Amino acid sequence: MAGEHPLLSTEIVNRGLTTNGPDAGSPTFSVRVRRRLPDFLQSVNLKYVRLGYHYLMKHGLYVVLLPLVVVVFGAEVGNLSREDLWRKVWEGTDYDVATLVAFFSSLVFTLCVYFMSRRRPVYLIDFACYKPSDDLKVSKTEFIEQARKSGKFDEVSLEFQARILNSSGIGDETYVPKAIMAPGNCATMKEGRAEASEVMFGALDELFSRSGVRPRDVGVLVVNCSLFNPTPSLSAMIVNHYKMRGSILSFNLGGMGCSASVIALDLARDMLQANPNNYAVVVSTEAVTFNWYAGRNRSMLVPNCFFRMGCSAVLLSNRRRDFRRAKYRLEHIVRTHKGGDERSFRSVYQEEDEQRLKGLSISRDIMEVGGNAIKANITTLGPLVLPFSEQLLFLATLAFSHLFGPYIPDYKLAFEHFCVHAASKAVLDELQRNLGLTDANVEASRATLHRFGNTSSSSIWYELAYLEAKGSVRAGDRVWQLAFGSGFKCNSAVWKAMRTVRRTSAGPWIDCVDRYPAEL
Repeated sequence: MAGEHPLLSTEIVNRGLTTNGPDAGSPTFSVRVRRRLPDFLQSVNLKYVRLGYHYLMKHGLYVVLLPLVVVVFGAEVGNLSREDLWRKVWEGTDYDVATLVAFFSSLVFTLCVYFMSRRRPVYLIDFACYKPSDDLKVSKTEFIEQARKSGKFDEVSLEFQARILNSSGIGDETYVPKAIMAPGNCATMKEGRAEASEVMFGALDELFSRSGVRPRDVGVLVVNCSLFNPTPSLSAMIVNHYKMRGSILSFNLGGMGCSASVIALDLARDMLQANPNNYAVVVSTEAVTFNWYAGRNRSMLVPNCFFRMGCSAVLLSNRRRDFRRAKYRLEHIVRTHKGGDERSFRSVYQEEDEQRLKGLSISRDIMEVGGNAIKANITTLGPLVLPFSEQLLFLATLAFSHLFGPYIPDYKLAFEHFCVHAASKAVLDELQRNLGLTDANVEASRATLHRFGNTSSSSIWYELAYLEAKGSVRAGDRVWQLAFGSGFKCNSAVWKAMRTVRRTSAGPWIDCVDRYPAEL
């Protein structure tokens, strides 16, 4: 048992007042002992071994037989001259018309089945991230002062928020709606619609302008916003504003947290597979105004400190003629959902406090359950993206771990660029340490958190915009977008750059990218 102590955690549970017996009316407590999750990197072994083993078994036959076939065929053909080979193929074999027709019919049929059943490639033509106006910009000091003037918080709550902000990794140029600092209730449908309209239409206007695609050309529209879901829906607001065609396939995803952009991508990809020759638009945002919390519960005050205005709009296509102008091709999407576990399910939870004020509660278990979801996700993703040599090395060192110690797969061999959801400085620090990433690997995430704050599901697109603004994306580069949020969910999207992406005169980073990387 001594060796298990580091893996155990204790929790004191208040059982309430005793109702009967000699101790009636006295409070009772119990100590709950839980087995804590192992270290992030040390716990990938068993599942990864199973996945790697199945991957090797699935493809190992080809690896073994293909060289053997090549050697045998080469030995046979190498002993024949060109004339002998021609005579063996044509003169030594009797062909009739029926045989030839049957052969070519089977060949054509097989090719047709193959091309019809093959998944259509999904291309990312372009994307846009909304940049609010400068009059909505607020520093950390101004944020606290405006919160004090609003009269919604006591001094204890203000001091708590100030401490969170100072260690958050957020800079002094993030954006918040003006309504949240005004006296009275700001979490109204009117203010929520106003903010949603501003950020969504701003991002979409830029997307349509840059891509040259008309709104009526879009066949699939997917909108995700976790906490603000009016009727008519946000997707209906977009269809109405741009007068999109009546046959559009429109979807509105709600309550799916900060990883919802990858979920929306997955849905859009499925729709494009079923509807050839089409465009799809994915809009990812969050409404800060509608979810502003003005109470005293500390777990609900935390989101106030991190979440900021933001929105992304992504244009996808399954048209093969868009191959030349596309920026990226979608390679993989891997989704992990831990909602079956009660602690994971309750880790990010919308509810009312003791004063019946609505807010988003963040559990103290968030780092642990988040790490659990991320582990499951990356171990599923690993066999799809890691080089074959890296998988063999991992399996070999695992088999002889008593000699060499545990080996952690190097995901830097699979990707040139990383877009990790900019949740907080503490989360990025832990992910960098556990995944063995360099400062350059998490530069885009830290810069996004510092400049724009946590923009929820759209943050991974601000990070990709940062990489493009830096001129870092070259043809053939692989990009890993890793997002996680309520549920608890962790989702990954893998892209391959179709061409070198040049710096443009547009985008949210154009006036500030040269200031990064800063000392974040």
